[in-house]
Amino acid sequence: MGLVEFFLSRWQDILELTLEHLLLVLIAMAISIVLGVSVGILITRSRILAGLVLGLASIMMTIPSLALFSLLLPILGIGTAPAIVGLVAYTQLPIIRNVYVGITTIDPAIIEAARGMGLTDRKILLRIQIPLAIPASMIGIRTAVVMGIGIGAIASYIGAGGLGTYIFQGISRTNDNMVIIGAILISLIAILADKYLGKLQNRLVHAKPKTKGWKT
Repeated sequence: MGLVEFFLSRWQDILELTLEHLLLVLIAMAISIVLGVSVGILITRSRILAGLVLGLASIMMTIPSLALFSLLLPILGIGTAPAIVGLVAYTQLPIIRNVYVGITTIDPAIIEAARGMGLTDRKILLRIQIPLAIPASMIGIRTAVVMGIGIGAIASYIGAGGLGTYIFQGISRTNDNMVIIGAILISLIAILADKYLGKLQNRLVHAKPKTKGWKT
């Protein structure tokens, strides 16, 4: 059976697995982005804390994803819970690091000028530092999302479902069609997600600042 014929004969199962994969990654990445951006902003206030957090996030990325998921099984059981926790942990480094770098590399003269205008540290963060750090932050988010989509395939190994199920089943059954379809769809989702986030990044970067935001 050819690849197209196989796809048409199994499209309902493939659609179900695709939606499972999308939901899993969407939940994990939403948590990862909120957590990563928050931590990235927090550690800009302390170089020591930044070193510790970035070091820990780097260590998490050195752990093979399958091993990380396996370590979570005794704690969270089989299913989506360990998959989400694993994906969040695995995708923190690019987000935290890029948010941190984006904020800490802003020209100090800009910050001093804002303070001279009477802006508080909180207003400087919200109205100057975060907007100026958007390009670097979005690069980290885009990297994390693409990683999450790919690593999400391995989550099927612990019963989380998704397109990885097709890949693992295809390998065990020596069915090339299953492996190819699963891999193609995961790659397509990653490409589309990165393209959408790229457009979002351009919109955020070129958004006109609100004049009211500069009032103290």
